[in-house]
Amino acid sequence: MTQQRSTAPELHYLATLLERTSRRDAQAFAELHALTCNKLRKTAVGVCPGSCDIDDVLQEAYVRIWHAAASFDMNRASPITWMCTIVRNVALDAVRLKKLSLAGLEEAMSIPAPTEDNDGFDYILARQITNAALRGLPDERRRLVSLAYFEGMSRQSLAQQFDVPVGTIKTWLRRALVNLKSECLAAASKANPV
Repeated sequence: MTQQRSTAPELHYLATLLERTSRRDAQAFAELHALTCNKLRKTAVGVCPGSCDIDDVLQEAYVRIWHAAASFDMNRASPITWMCTIVRNVALDAVRLKKLSLAGLEEAMSIPAPTEDNDGFDYILARQITNAALRGLPDERRRLVSLAYFEGMSRQSLAQQFDVPVGTIKTWLRRALVNLKSECLAAASKANPV
């Protein structure tokens, strides 16, 4: 069976549905989903055949489409190309996450909980220093660090959520971590002068 290409009226209709979706029109979004789900499923399967839950990938992709519909620009890409790019990015994130080694999880679980006499390290003081350093970050940077390192959001997801390029997210995270390290080291040296 040959693959049928979308016609100009079909593309215009999809663009109209995306524009209505950007205004949070649930009916338009439902119709957009119905018209594109087979194509987007094929895109997801092409990126991660059998290695990921395709339904999860599609759900995440459609959530991103819902939130990013206002950023669609017909002059830059067709609606289906734009949506397939989102699906491809979500699928790639899922493949990367799946490839993370979980072999060390059992080993990590066997490490005893820290106690004050366990290794001489003051975990309570370290927690206080870390919390103080985190509170010292601007609210948006603290939220970014939390989403990236405590909730495991990908750089791509963060870029979409903060509406900035991925490179900007990487720069913000690097600067926040440098700042946190500096603050933690300074506080630790004050607490335990040599």
